[in-house]
Amino acid sequence: MDKDFNIKKINLDREEVKVSQRKTASKLQKNVYNKEMVKKSKKSAKRVFSILFFVLLFLGVFFIFGLYLPAKKVYSNLQNTIQAAKKTAEAVKNQDVAESLQKLKETEEKLVDLKSSYEKLGFLSYFPFVGNYYKDGKHGLSAGIEVVKAAQIGVEEITPYADLLGLSSGESSFVDQPADKRIEVAITTFSKVTPKLSIISEYLSKAKEEIDQIDAARYPVKIGNTEVRSRISKGKETADQTIGLFVDAKPLLEILPELLGIPEKKTYLVLFQNDKELRSTGGFITAYAAVSFEKGKMKVEKSEDIYVLDDKQKKRIAAPPEILKYHKGVSYFNLRDSNLSPDFSESIKLFEELYKNTGSDLTKDYDGVFAVDTHVLLSVLQVLDGEVYVPEYDAKFTTAPDERCDGCPQVIYELELYADKPVGYFRGERKDILGKLLYHLMQKALGVSPSQYWGKLTQALLSEINEKHILGYMFDSKAQNAFEALNFAGRIKDFDADYLHINDTNFAGAKSNMFVKHYIKQEIEIDKSGKIVKTLTIDYKNPSPPSDCGFESGGLCLNALLRNWVRIYIPEGSKLLEFTGSETETESKEELQKTVFEGFLTVRPQGSSQAIVKYELPFAFSGKEYKMLMQKQPGTEGHEVTIYINGKQVDKFNLETDRELKYKI
Repeated sequence: MDKDFNIKKINLDREEVKVSQRKTASKLQKNVYNKEMVKKSKKSAKRVFSILFFVLLFLGVFFIFGLYLPAKKVYSNLQNTIQAAKKTAEAVKNQDVAESLQKLKETEEKLVDLKSSYEKLGFLSYFPFVGNYYKDGKHGLSAGIEVVKAAQIGVEEITPYADLLGLSSGESSFVDQPADKRIEVAITTFSKVTPKLSIISEYLSKAKEEIDQIDAARYPVKIGNTEVRSRISKGKETADQTIGLFVDAKPLLEILPELLGIPEKKTYLVLFQNDKELRSTGGFITAYAAVSFEKGKMKVEKSEDIYVLDDKQKKRIAAPPEILKYHKGVSYFNLRDSNLSPDFSESIKLFEELYKNTGSDLTKDYDGVFAVDTHVLLSVLQVLDGEVYVPEYDAKFTTAPDERCDGCPQVIYELELYADKPVGYFRGERKDILGKLLYHLMQKALGVSPSQYWGKLTQALLSEINEKHILGYMFDSKAQNAFEALNFAGRIKDFDADYLHINDTNFAGAKSNMFVKHYIKQEIEIDKSGKIVKTLTIDYKNPSPPSDCGFESGGLCLNALLRNWVRIYIPEGSKLLEFTGSETETESKEELQKTVFEGFLTVRPQGSSQAIVKYELPFAFSGKEYKMLMQKQPGTEGHEVTIYINGKQVDKFNLETDRELKYKI
């Protein structure tokens, strides 16, 4: 047993040695592994550090050379461009043609440099968030370059005639010439520019395309206290309107010398509409004048009260149903009431039929018909230092507020005094007051250097046309088409989406439109199927006290009960659901390719009235954008409009021009 035991013990010792050896080997291996891992960790850390270093180095280099330096260059070029643009604006304001041309060229150079430096930041366009903002900036710069190019062409064309036009910084012999010679030279000079209008239009059209690609909706409403989105929207709208106005005006500008009597004399009938007594095309026709142009020289050949023309009708014509129903005590159809249609060309056709009844043929006597309202008179007077003297009446007319009519301009009160004061001799003397006033306004405008008034007058008249205070109808189809392209013809337009035109007619309601304010609310409801139901609310408010309308007291009746015939023009085929607020039975009919809802209401001084019309449009909504055209009634100065879609207010503005509206749904 001892022997066996000894043998067994020897075996156990060897096994222990082996285990010990294995443990020792394992420890050695672990030590080696740990050393290798440490080495690898150190190498990995060095590699990560190296990568991080090079990434940071790259980002630093990129920031400096790819972003900071280009951005700094952009900023520097932007400041240079702004300074050049300011100098250009100053030269244009001073009406110095030569200086304007030089500054325009400098501005173009600065814009090109700015765009070039800006494009070095082009990599930003690939980033999801900032990419669109970068593209907007590029569109804006491209548009600016196109506009400046267009301006250069126009200025280059009139530069040779700058001295004659009085548009140079030096002395000009032009100012010593008679007024009729100045206008003749100006119009003749303009005919030199017309061949370039197509090129100018191309540049402006490109600018408009660039501007239209800028989306104001992606910008914040405000940054701090600064309005952002509304400014961009307003800037886009102004640019679009200005550029669109020129592009649309191109056909008219091309024939302008011809319309102004070059080479042959042209004669026009001018109807004066009193917008204080609102009618369908802008106001009650109170007087008319025959105005001729020969080589640019304007002459007032005749001016009379409209009642004088009405008295020349050979036979009495029965009044149409609208007058019999809504007018007060009128049984016959008079020229002064002929502007019944909101479409000016349709109203002129009615006027022409009645005019023929006086023994004259309108198309033979005149080349066209224009209508102007009192807003034009005020606008021109404001340019002409706010006053003009008419020696024939020993009267000065001004734009100063007059307390006798609750702060209306003095010229308006005086004209109403001549027209409506119930004293016999005023009726006799009033027949040519507007003609004389027009003549002396023209003399004052042309009797000085063009640099004093002409530029401002042109801007004012363009604004009056755009706001539909001046309307035109030409018997020549080419000229009429040009007027319609410019929205100068007072037409009710076709539109392939939602449409709204509200037309108010004051029948024997004194001059209360001078005081009544209009508030329009559109509530548009679109259900899941796309059905569109609209609720239109029109509030009429007259905050002013009544006038002394007693005949015996001799008061001037301006503010009295407004008798208002209201018509609402909407897409053809619309279905009336409800009409409240009308004091007569409401009607629905089709007219001018529109559905028309009409009613009648009255508004008292210091009172109010409301019309609510609910209707369903004849088409369903589809897509992502709701479109609508709102057409302004001529003679109005900007009714307040608020629009809601599915309970949310989407817009609020004063309707001063026709407006095409677009809202994302």
